Amino acid sequence: MPKSDFLRVFEERGFIHQCSDLEGLDALAASGPVSGYIGFDCTAPSLHVGSLLQIMMLRWMQKTGHRPIALMGSGTTRVGDPSGKDESRKVLSEADIEANKNGIRTVFDRFLDFGSGPTGALMVDNADWLLGLNYISFLRDVGRHVSVNQMIQRDSVRMRLEREQHLSFLEFNYMVLQGYDFVELARRFGCRLQLGGSDQWGNIISGIDLGRRMENVELFALTSPLITTASGAKMGKTAAGAVWLNADLVSPYEYWQFWRNTEDADVGRFLRLFTDLPLDEIARLEALGGAEINEAKKVLATEATALLHGRAAAGEASEAARRTFEEGTRADALPTITVAEADLAAGIGVLGLFVQAGLMSSNGEARRAIRGGGLRINDTAVTDEKAVVSAVDLAEGAIKLSHGRKKHVLVRAG
Repeated sequence: MPKSDFLRVFEERGFIHQCSDLEGLDALAASGPVSGYIGFDCTAPSLHVGSLLQIMMLRWMQKTGHRPIALMGSGTTRVGDPSGKDESRKVLSEADIEANKNGIRTVFDRFLDFGSGPTGALMVDNADWLLGLNYISFLRDVGRHVSVNQMIQRDSVRMRLEREQHLSFLEFNYMVLQGYDFVELARRFGCRLQLGGSDQWGNIISGIDLGRRMENVELFALTSPLITTASGAKMGKTAAGAVWLNADLVSPYEYWQFWRNTEDADVGRFLRLFTDLPLDEIARLEALGGAEINEAKKVLATEATALLHGRAAAGEASEAARRTFEEGTRADALPTITVAEADLAAGIGVLGLFVQAGLMSSNGEARRAIRGGGLRINDTAVTDEKAVVSAVDLAEGAIKLSHGRKKHVLVRAG
């Protein structure tokens, strides 16, 4: 059993996959606050559920008396991490990277308490030190400590080479830059720990080695397991695409529904990883059998949504689901789209409207769903694929579109 609350909680809740020196890190954490970081590249306007495990690791670091550092990677985003990828990352403009960074950073205010105290969270950007580097100086001061022999053995590089897939010199440098991030954070903030997903192990170990060679400092690595569902699906991916953390991309209601649809076998694990609930309460919920497991799923959905969107939004999403599924009524908290009044007055084809609402990916998919009895308008099954939806279908100012029992969108005129 670890001596530090930090590693004890991480072990009990299932956050640990690998650690470079578990006993050494445990002793360090037991002696006082440790600063640890995770990097988040700015490749999209929002993080998605696939990044939530790392955010929760930072959260639990802070809750157990340590200082989390969220590193915005607007510098390394210009290079691209080859880890787990078969092709080069799209090169983004500086304006796109900055916009993405601004979208991403808002999420952390929900999970971390930022401040100047010994456990106050920090948010920094590696562009602060990477963009001003002199290439020749960097090669001399940093490059001489990096072993190419070791780099080509890392999974992120080796797999691309074995598959004879293109690996640019730009991407090859990513590992060096991430390692240098660790050194800079150690210098600037006394950071001793880097956390990340299991696919980042090679990059993090490179940083530990670089820190030892350049600064003669002992650094630590801790990675989390790759999270897949009980059926083997990748966490955070749905038929509709990624489950984004920003409310303007995925509404609190949709986010609540994502967690409500968790597979039975995953409920206990996800409660431990993605909520703050005490372990004894999680054990009680996990033990529920039969139809009662659905109550545990609702608790998971509400608690996970409350962390990200606030308790009020989680309550509204829960109530909207109850009214929609248990009472069969329409709830105003459902996802909503707005169409032009003139278009609705003229009439909109039912196929195109379901595609516009995001419930179908194409007219062909909508036709097949209609033939299978899967689409409804205002809770009435659609039977005519040539039907036209117009203003006469408005009920209480909206039209309710449904795909199956769990996917609903309100259409309003505006």
